[in-house]
Amino acid sequence: MGAKALLMTFGVIFLAELGGKAQLATLTFAPESKSRLAVFIGSASALVLTSLLTTLFGAGIGRIVPPNHIQIAAGCVSS
Repeated sequence: MGAKALLMTFGVIFLAELGGKAQLATLTFAPESKSRLAVFIGSASALVLTSLLTTLFGAGIGRIVPPNHIQIAAGCVSS
């Protein structure tokens, strides 16, 4: 496993998720739930699953579309 890729991905995703919709949704579930652990596990599992699906999809698309085209499209979609 590449440590540089791991740290870079962690840093970018961590900063991108701060104040994100998933984090805000988790924030609203926590006070209403009797089990904070259940809210944490549910939230963490959802993030892991979406990350897995996105990674698999990105790897598949990366075989067909050049990486610079993907970066341009991602930049246009996220702005």
